[in-house]
Formats: sequence, C-alpha cells, structure tokens
Amino acid sequence: MGEIIEFACNGGTAEGYLAVPSGGAESGPGIIVLQEWWGLVDQIKRTCDRFAEVGFTAFAPDLYHGTTVPLTEPDEAGKEMMALKMDSAARDLSGAVDELVRRTGRSEVGVIGFCMGGGLALVLATQRPDAVKAVVPAYGLIPWPDAQPDYSKMTAAVLGHAAAEDDYFTPESARQLEAQLRDLGKQVEFHTYEGAGHAFFNEDRPEAYQPEGAGLLWDRSVAFFREQLG
Repeated sequence: MGEIIEFACNGGTAEGYLAVPSGGAESGPGIIVLQEWWGLVDQIKRTCDRFAEVGFTAFAPDLYHGTTVPLTEPDEAGKEMMALKMDSAARDLSGAVDELVRRTGRSEVGVIGFCMGGGLALVLATQRPDAVKAVVPAYGLIPWPDAQPDYSKMTAAVLGHAAAEDDYFTPESARQLEAQLRDLGKQVEFHTYEGAGHAFFNEDRPEAYQPEGAGLLWDRSVAFFREQLG
C-alpha cells in the first residue's frame, strides 16, 4: 500500500515509508510511526499500512538511513540503537512532522513508537509541542544520555502501553513515568498488559508476540488518535 519517499530535514533529505488512506493524504490525520531497534523493517511498514486502512496518513522515517538488522541479531540491533546520533535523529523527526503537516494540510499530528521508537516518540513530543498533540509510547526506552526529555514542554496527551513481564521497560518504570507526567499536569494514561513481555506487538517475532495484547494495544491506540486528532 505504501511507498518510500524522500522528505526534507534541516537543509538535507532523508527517506521514510508513507502509507496514505484511500481518500488521499488530506482525508485523515497524520500519524508518525517510529521503529524498534531493528530499523525500518517490514513490520513497521505494515503498521503504517494498517493505519492507512483505518483512515490515517502514516509515515515512518528511516532513522537508520537504509540499515536494517535481522530479527535474529539483537546484539547488533542494540549497537545500532546506541550509535544513533540524537542531533541527526532530532532533525529527521522534526522533518517527518513537517512532511506530515504538509501532506495532510493539518497542523496537528500524532506519534506512536515501539521500544526505542516509543522513547523517541516522547522525545519528539517535547521537541515539537507545536504540532505533536497525541503520543503513544509502547514499551518505550530512552537509553541515550543526551536524549532525556523535558516533559514540562510537552503539550500532547499520552497513552502508554507497558508489558507486565518486560525487563526493559518495567511496569514500575511505567508507573513512575505516568506519575511524573501527571504531576506536571499532563493528560496521561498507561495500560499494563498481563502475560505479555517486551515487543508483544511485533507479529514477526513469534517468541514475543501476544495476539490478545497486540489487538488491544491497536484498538486503544486507534481510538485515542481519533479522539485527540479528530
């Protein structure tokens, strides 16, 4: 359904995967979809396609610039994640926001991210509060020392997803983040999924995928974006 496109970012260009609903890019709100540490893999592209099928214009910027890691190589994926340069990623993310605003004709966008993408979704919401109005971090990690977000700048509503059996983004971490955001006066709600572990939404990883939780995460996220973005 979708296609790889180029988009402008900070005087240069980058690439990403764009999926458009049947009514055209301006027929529904824009959603940025942010990758796990594997890169812009097929599962992330299919997630964009799924958003397009339910009426959103979905765009996944390629934060690794052409590199993907096999799902059987988590150590290599971890190296790619930690090598990600935050200044470059920030430019790509901001450019992706501008691209969606341009294509949809709407000033507000949503963002969803998984694993490292969930952490970057929160970072983006603090960097572009002018445009990001709904953010969905799914078991989101922020392992980069230079990427700690200033949540006081965020204006977006937050819907978070955490797995009860996650050793990376633990339920306790989710509770702490939810409390931190609520103390700042932010609109926030976190859901914890019993019997699920990290990356339970990724259907290409049978050892992690949990269909019931993944379906509920999807339904909640779509409803949230429709409520927040119209």
